[in-house]
Amino acid sequence: MAGGSFGPTGVAKERAEQYQGKVTSYVIIACLVAAIGGSIFGYDIGISGGVTSMDEFLDHFFHTVFEKKKHAHESNYCKYDNQGLAAFTSSLYLAGLVSTLAASPITRNYGRRASIVCGGVSFLIGAALNAGAVNLAMLLAGRILLGVGIGFGNQAVPLYLSEVAPTHLRGGLNMMFQLATTLGIFTANMVNYGTQQLKPWGWRLSLGLAAFPALLMTLGGIFLPETPNSLVERGLTARGRRILEKLRGTKNVDAELQDMVDASELANSIKHPFRNILQKQHRPQLVMAICMPMFQILTGINSILFYAPVLFQTMGFGGNASLYSSALTGAVLVLSTLISISLVDRIGRRALLISGGVQMIICQAIVSVILGVKFGDNQELSKGYSIVVVIFICLFVVAFGWSWGPLGWTIPSEIFPLETRSAGQSITVAVNLLFTFFIAQAFLSMLCAFKFGIFLFFAGWVTVMTIFVYFLLPETKGVPIEEMTLLWKKHWFWKKILPATNHEAESNNNSSI
Repeated sequence: MAGGSFGPTGVAKERAEQYQGKVTSYVIIACLVAAIGGSIFGYDIGISGGVTSMDEFLDHFFHTVFEKKKHAHESNYCKYDNQGLAAFTSSLYLAGLVSTLAASPITRNYGRRASIVCGGVSFLIGAALNAGAVNLAMLLAGRILLGVGIGFGNQAVPLYLSEVAPTHLRGGLNMMFQLATTLGIFTANMVNYGTQQLKPWGWRLSLGLAAFPALLMTLGGIFLPETPNSLVERGLTARGRRILEKLRGTKNVDAELQDMVDASELANSIKHPFRNILQKQHRPQLVMAICMPMFQILTGINSILFYAPVLFQTMGFGGNASLYSSALTGAVLVLSTLISISLVDRIGRRALLISGGVQMIICQAIVSVILGVKFGDNQELSKGYSIVVVIFICLFVVAFGWSWGPLGWTIPSEIFPLETRSAGQSITVAVNLLFTFFIAQAFLSMLCAFKFGIFLFFAGWVTVMTIFVYFLLPETKGVPIEEMTLLWKKHWFWKKILPATNHEAESNNNSSI
């Protein structure tokens, strides 16, 4: 077992000061191409909400919702409440949850690129089925294949970025995944804005265009270099060194390569990473792998991005105005992610998460108060209040975009040791997709039941997660990925949880003699 007296011990000392290299065009291109994998996730988030607000799509597949939508006497908060419509959105995430667990052994045994290619091909087929769907079964089959693509892509791409990026820029380059996600959301919003004019087949074009980022992701997976960490883990050390030298732009990569070799020795001694990850020495990483993606979804952001057009129509915006407003939130998310990329390796992860959390709480509380006082059944928001609501939703999106949006993926992908990294990332993605599924399936019913209180529900969760970060998340800025395990042993809380290593136990015994 890991940490046993006679087994390999992994990275036992810090060599970060000995790491050499520079930011090369090779590493920038590799990160940019790999990050395209995030765009398929973002495109689907953005496209789903827009398509489900198009009358032609609703009439074709969800006629009862279409009829309910036309009746003005229906409750503003409840006119879209339909489990079949919610299943269209959420089925993808349930499929992604299952497939990301299957992706873990593929990512570990065959490399990060293999999972990226599998994800791209599956998403391509799913996009074709959705575009040509003639009935609900065909539509849901396409959604399930899209989910498989997202499960594989979200499992492999953040790992790829964390392993390829140099330590001092890992946060910013890893956030290329979230940037691609936000660009995918914005692109989908703009596509919906254009295709709503193409009646009655505009929705088919919206769904079919998902094939474009999937094609880019597939080609990227084929032509990208494998990560040095994965090559060393699979026994291809000489090849891993050549790739590492290209990525760092120097021949002097001995210290970084030795960390990878040490980590791979331990990794290869672990035959059951999912079983190993439950052991006490991995408890801090496991808690983060569960809590970070769970909290990311419980900010409420996906509810706004999934159903932005529906949400804005519910508030009384016209069809065109609602799609325009959701496109605005998509653009804001892109810009705020750029802010995060520029700051994450300067001021650190904790400062961004805490400041973003405080701003999200304030914005959600204000939106809830406005809707509670000025909006109800059979009435619409005045133009002035509608603008205020959109402004505060945008400020909420800005705060999410520099905090939980990118860091909800970045932190879990950088904290695991090599032996449990692919398993840890699978757990992260599975938890993210599980809670995405729950919220996507339940949001329209929750909106109907909670009404304006839906924003207070999410604000309460943001309060919890902000406190969690303040007390339990150590700063990972500037810590080499293969030395991250040493960080937890210095944290005030986690060092009490972690078992003592053999070296520490011997030191304690010697000091007591």
